[in-house]
Amino acid sequence: MSDRQEIEDLIDLMARLPGLGPRSARRAVLHLIQKRTRLMQPLAAAMQQVADTARECVRCGNIGTGDLCDICADARRANGEICVVEDVSDLWAMERAGVFKGRYHVLGGTLSALDAIGPEELRIPMLVQRLVDENIREVILALGTTVDGQTTAHYISDEIAGRCDVSSL
Repeated sequence: MSDRQEIEDLIDLMARLPGLGPRSARRAVLHLIQKRTRLMQPLAAAMQQVADTARECVRCGNIGTGDLCDICADARRANGEICVVEDVSDLWAMERAGVFKGRYHVLGGTLSALDAIGPEELRIPMLVQRLVDENIREVILALGTTVDGQTTAHYISDEIAGRCDVSSL
């Protein structure tokens, strides 16, 4: 493999990242190569560290480095509230905004008949079990306004009816 091919392979991999097309990936790789010592080598080491240690929280589905993420491990968050989100990126956005101080539950997507995604493909059964295990009094559904998001919200509301209060963001 030629040196140029290795660089092209890196560009192709970078172009697969969200928000980066081939031209942006090429610019990013060129910048990384030019700043190899200050940027590329530390970035490669950090990426390897995350690749070796990152995993899904066994309770909520967030990404962390232990069995429980920092949010689930924080006793102050055990306030009887769970905010249900579609994806980890939604959880991280809520945390950046600082609008919720309870615990989360990441579904891993939404129900979709067209894509054959039912409750068992998502983390809905785990959510129902958490209501019992953690004495949850309120569930906040922070799902998208798409048809699939609303379908998922209605399904969850029906599944947990009578077990706790449900509200939507």
